[in-house]
Amino acid sequence: MHLIIGGAFQGKTDWAKAQFSLDGSGIFECSEEADACLSAPCVTHLERFALYCLRQGLEPAEVLEQRAEAWKNSVLICDDISCGVVPLEAETRAWREACGRMLNALSRRADTVTRIFCGLPQRLK
Repeated sequence: MHLIIGGAFQGKTDWAKAQFSLDGSGIFECSEEADACLSAPCVTHLERFALYCLRQGLEPAEVLEQRAEAWKNSVLICDDISCGVVPLEAETRAWREACGRMLNALSRRADTVTRIFCGLPQRLK
């Protein structure tokens, strides 16, 4: 599995398309309102999946661990929502913390972890 992280609109998906020869049909975009198709070649916006899980009373890292077989060969992309001012709303704080736990768990299992900033890749693992 390849994990790609970075801020919003930093070019993560474009970089993944070029790096892993992906086209739009192989990319699943997560929603905060529905479960994710984790078996797609590329899954983007995992931060939305984390919010969906929280709203269902689930821990995103645990859900991903239970479904590890589905995404073990995928490219996973997540916006980094951990920076900036700590949110006032309880749900948003819980989401931010759960997303951090999820990324910690994924980075431990990942073959590679790449941070994209201004369209430039920085290999972390």
